[in-house]
Amino acid sequence: MPFSPHPDASGDSTPEVQATVPLLEPPGWAVAQRALFDLLDHAWRRFARDFTGPDGRLNYTRRLTTRDGVDDFYEVFFNWPQLYLLGGADDLLPASERHWEGVTRQLTELDMLRDEYERGYDWFHQGESLLLLYFLCMAAPDRWAERALRFAELYVDPAKGNYDPEHRIITRPHNGSDPERTGLFDGDVYPWLPKEAETYGYPLDWLPEAQDGPYPLSADPRLGDQMRDRMGVGDTALNLAAAGLVLNAWILTGEERYRDWIVEYVSAWRRRTEANGGLLPDNVGPDGVVGSLLEGRWYGGHYGWSWPHGWHSVGHAACVAALAAATVTGDDDHLSLVTSSLDALIDRGKVMPHSEADSSLPSKWAVELGPDRDTPTLHLPFRHNDSGWFDYNPATPPVPVALWHHTSSDADRARLERLREADGVDWRTVRPFRAKEESGHEKAWYAFLAGEDPGYPERILATAQAQIRHRLRRIDRYRDLDVPEADIHVWQQSNPVATEALVQLTWGGPQVLYNGGLQQARLRYHDADARRAGLPADVAALVTSIDPEATTVELVNLAPETDHTVIVQAGAFAEHTITGVRHTTCEDDGWIGDMYDYGHTEPVVSEAEVPYNGPYLTVRLPASTRIRLTLRLGLRTRRPSYRTPFDASNSRDTTGESA
Repeated sequence: MPFSPHPDASGDSTPEVQATVPLLEPPGWAVAQRALFDLLDHAWRRFARDFTGPDGRLNYTRRLTTRDGVDDFYEVFFNWPQLYLLGGADDLLPASERHWEGVTRQLTELDMLRDEYERGYDWFHQGESLLLLYFLCMAAPDRWAERALRFAELYVDPAKGNYDPEHRIITRPHNGSDPERTGLFDGDVYPWLPKEAETYGYPLDWLPEAQDGPYPLSADPRLGDQMRDRMGVGDTALNLAAAGLVLNAWILTGEERYRDWIVEYVSAWRRRTEANGGLLPDNVGPDGVVGSLLEGRWYGGHYGWSWPHGWHSVGHAACVAALAAATVTGDDDHLSLVTSSLDALIDRGKVMPHSEADSSLPSKWAVELGPDRDTPTLHLPFRHNDSGWFDYNPATPPVPVALWHHTSSDADRARLERLREADGVDWRTVRPFRAKEESGHEKAWYAFLAGEDPGYPERILATAQAQIRHRLRRIDRYRDLDVPEADIHVWQQSNPVATEALVQLTWGGPQVLYNGGLQQARLRYHDADARRAGLPADVAALVTSIDPEATTVELVNLAPETDHTVIVQAGAFAEHTITGVRHTTCEDDGWIGDMYDYGHTEPVVSEAEVPYNGPYLTVRLPASTRIRLTLRLGLRTRRPSYRTPFDASNSRDTTGESA
């Protein structure tokens, strides 16, 4: 349905609810959640002390000799402001800002940035770099808006050299702030390593002149002029992730020009997808024609279906763009950009043990599957070339879960159930790993939301603790390393901030799509007393249902003497409307008993309902109380915004008083 915003917040009804149910035996998940916050507070400080300098930069003294590297510096801190937004320490936000500033100076000195932005690289990596910026905008929009809008203009303004409005294409796979940084590499050949050739094969492997090899990598025609001329110009599906940068600008400003650019660009790719039978092509020549540089092939573009990662990169970029277009228009038909390709892959799936698959990502699955590597399960083809579909991998959940979370539709739930039914591995399984994307446990979270695994919260919180403690030991091992360029991933591998469990359990959302997505959440929280984002100290939250008709969250105040007030926000960006509130209540304190009673009776808990219409709900939590809220939500009924409930125009949403 078309986007139709609700009235301004000042016109909404704004009741408060107060927790009256006594907290007698704190639930294990609540104690474990607050313990995780405490451990995380120690962990980020330890990393900053041992791996960064006084101005926030990483301890790195060498040069960068290729175009790769910008992402590896920024993404180390990508979820630090996210942790602040969840309820991390007050000084975590200024620390995150200092690290962005320090890394930006460092990369400018290394000639990787111009005007604080990537000079020119692909969007698989740019999307990773920008997650830190997006969360900083979410946490402190006033301080970060200027940069965010300046960066978005690199794509929205054709004069910047990245966008061709006539053909509706981004003009080259490597793009950014330096229009003179053309092609895919500096020098004569792509900086390819023998291990990469062994793992991913070669781009342009169909070229006749490449069949006469073997060639040394420094002279292989597939990695030199042919690659530059055929893959280094024109648009690629990976550039769709740029829609996340422009969506961020739209959320900051509401300006129609940002919305219009997203719709124009995504719609052009939708038309190409429809013309290709529902499969998203991965390349468009400078003339606006799919395959014009690849002899008509819809596959074979840079970071496309053939090389190197296929769906792993194409699918995430398409999902970022489709969700952006659906968000700015309110029209979920835009999601067909990604769903038609996803469903085509599912239709081509095969059930097999992973140990028999031709996956190019064996290290990823070694930890995620563990002992189930030999269990027959559904594998989808991630890549396609002249020989057909290949590179079979287990069905990864981030994209289908992101779609379902956005729409809450029967069709998107049915897709997940289809994947689950074909999976040979029990979706309730929780493996002890922390992937680069800080995600991967969506299947078990989905089973929990389906009511099939009440023990999931404590298990995923314990898993998060284990990964943090593991990474703290890595810091011990590598803190004195003079990091060589080849090992700049050591910081990512040592980042001890783990937020996936908290995002799922407190916000009722999946971890952000790692290649440039913006956060999804059913709920967020603000500390009314501290006037900042996040859960207050001592308060734990558990979202047990994200059904729009019954989004259920339990709030627990573990403090024995301190009262807290929490403002519950509907959506990551206050884009949902709370249209009904039902909550637990305990009106009688008879459970305390008489003076000489040796124990207490069970409190009598009932439910009350209050009328409501607004994006924020104030919840009073006296010491040692708990409350379960069942909220009816109108999804995406408001224009997303980085405003907070403390803004003057929203004060009636939180206190019931006019500004």
